[in-house]
Amino acid sequence: MKPRVKICCISSLMEAKLAIEAGASALGLVGNMPSGPGIISDELIAQIAKAVPPPVSTFLLTSETNPEAIIAHHQRVHTSTIQIVDALSEGTYHQIREALPGIKLVQVIHVIDEKTVEEAVQAAEFVDAILLDSGNPNLQIKELGGTGRVHNWAISRKIREAIPIPLFLAGGIKAENVKEAIETVQPFGLDLCSSVRTNGQLDPEKLEAFFAAIG
Repeated sequence: MKPRVKICCISSLMEAKLAIEAGASALGLVGNMPSGPGIISDELIAQIAKAVPPPVSTFLLTSETNPEAIIAHHQRVHTSTIQIVDALSEGTYHQIREALPGIKLVQVIHVIDEKTVEEAVQAAEFVDAILLDSGNPNLQIKELGGTGRVHNWAISRKIREAIPIPLFLAGGIKAENVKEAIETVQPFGLDLCSSVRTNGQLDPEKLEAFFAAIG
């Protein structure tokens, strides 16, 4: 089965339309972050989320780390999915589920070393999908995505085999390496931002080349 494709860092209604027409199954809408590309206002996230037709999913990328703040962030934007890009600092996923029934939860895990496997397995008990990326939340200014770097896909494959829920693969995926990514990891979905952009703008030709490379 061909993996789903999530186009992240959507910055306008026009970009959302372009991504959907190219074949995206999901759009990533980036809220306030300590670093990285694609940050837009909550007002614009809400506007795009409202305009996107089902069955395309809308992902709020939130850097909030406690349930109350995550819930409050979602209530401002009303996306179909919440992508939590950092580890919860307190509280539980259950609190988010209770407050926001029907909203999907995706936990980002940054692949750093073999310890990442256990981290992903633990989180997988509580969320609807895991998204593996190449950031580093341990830096002084946290990197929580949008790095354009490839991580160790052998670790990603171990995680995919160890968890019972869908896995999205992010981090430096582009037309030139997507076949290898799919063969190595066999993810449910692919997540990309910088590789389909030129000067920060979504590029129709790069989008077309990427979807063609998937086959």
